[in-house]
Amino acid sequence: MTDQPRRPFARFRRPQVIVLIAGACVVAGAVYGIAPFKRNAGDPACQPAMVKARQIAPLAHGEIAGLQMAGEGLKLPVLTFMDASGAQKTLADWKGRTVLLNLWATWCVPCRKEMPALAALQQKLGGEKFEVVAINIDTRDPEKPKTWLRDVGVDGLNYYADPSAKVFQELKVIGKALGMPTTLLIDPSGCEIATLAGPAEWASDDAVKLVSAAMKN
Repeated sequence: MTDQPRRPFARFRRPQVIVLIAGACVVAGAVYGIAPFKRNAGDPACQPAMVKARQIAPLAHGEIAGLQMAGEGLKLPVLTFMDASGAQKTLADWKGRTVLLNLWATWCVPCRKEMPALAALQQKLGGEKFEVVAINIDTRDPEKPKTWLRDVGVDGLNYYADPSAKVFQELKVIGKALGMPTTLLIDPSGCEIATLAGPAEWASDDAVKLVSAAMKN
């Protein structure tokens, strides 16, 4: 009777195999920077944003049906960018106000199409409690987006820009920027209420009702 060939891994006990697999996962996470490990998730300061997300969820339909409500208490990164004068701004400058943060670029056709609606939303609801913060991320000609806004008559928004596109990358790391345009509804403490990947008709009755509800205490 011939001996059966030994299995290559027969000498390893099961606990040893589990330890090896677990170690490999830790190494992979360190090498590839798996996003969930980098999230500031479950922040206690974001509980009011979670409550607000549940309250306004039934209003996410029609023109804004693609809006995804926050699934965890997520405090957003600092996010540094510039205003029209070149002065540095951060998301913290809007502490105490609800913000609709939008990332756009002139090379993004859906972005260009929704800019007039974002300006109209700002005109309807903008003030001490709310602002549309639209950040341009064109990386080549800094004057091009300004010229484009003037040419199409979009003058109801304050101008913000990030020529390094770092804002997009920071949101991408935490899984909140998958493409363009990207829009986040943010509470007065800087916590995510909802996120939308893609364009929307922000001046529609659906959007105005939802944002108005998000602004209420």
